[in-house]
Amino acid sequence: MSVIARNNVTVRGEGRPAMVFAHGFGCDQNMWRHVTPAFEQDYKVVLFDHVGCGKSDLAAYDHVRYSSLAGYAADVIEIGQALDIKGGIFVAHSVSAMIGILAAADAPDLFSELVLIGPSPRYINDQGYEGGFTREQIEELLEFLDDNHMGWSAAMGPVIMGNPDRPELSDELVNSFCRTDPDIAKAFARVTFLSDNRADLPRCQARALVIQCKQDVIAQQGVGEYVRDHLPRGEMIIIDATGHCPNLSAPAQVISAIKAFV
Repeated sequence: MSVIARNNVTVRGEGRPAMVFAHGFGCDQNMWRHVTPAFEQDYKVVLFDHVGCGKSDLAAYDHVRYSSLAGYAADVIEIGQALDIKGGIFVAHSVSAMIGILAAADAPDLFSELVLIGPSPRYINDQGYEGGFTREQIEELLEFLDDNHMGWSAAMGPVIMGNPDRPELSDELVNSFCRTDPDIAKAFARVTFLSDNRADLPRCQARALVIQCKQDVIAQQGVGEYVRDHLPRGEMIIIDATGHCPNLSAPAQVISAIKAFV
């Protein structure tokens, strides 16, 4: 199967350069529907689903390949090669931020600019580093997911989304989590929450913008600052938004930040 079919790649717009949008854990390319129309006139907008998510080919999921974020980064590189992307822009949400950094480091001609929304190179606290969670908290989170995928989705969706006054946003995220294959979701969660990509940040030479929400319990401001400070060409903007999914809750602010950067 071609990478285009495997990752359910869709292309909109005829502009240059290419702007590739990558979704976060438990989501799919539909999460960008409020953002991408603003760029389709001037860029070639590329959307895709990580293997195991959305309408990707579930049969292509390989536990060895996807046991680290490097497997997902290899997919991004393959998509770029299939579409002949050079000097593109990679717009990434959550875990896809580190996937994009790995892809840009391993294939430096692929992307000249990265937009990283709510990135975290390591969720677990370490000596001299505050990732936001203790190892025990992350292990409890993963055990909950292992035991009860649907219950985990219902409980975590509102926490991740924030914006309790807009329950329809949480409902969308919960439904997206629930649609994900449970076994793949459990494996992807472990890769997401147990990875440590701090050492990979200096390897990425692309210009990079960190978009940080004012309040985000998943990737707090100090984490965004860490990413900015350890990328050779990193900068950061704090947008007036709450929660971990501003592409859904505050798309106008996300669009404005991207346009000002690129």
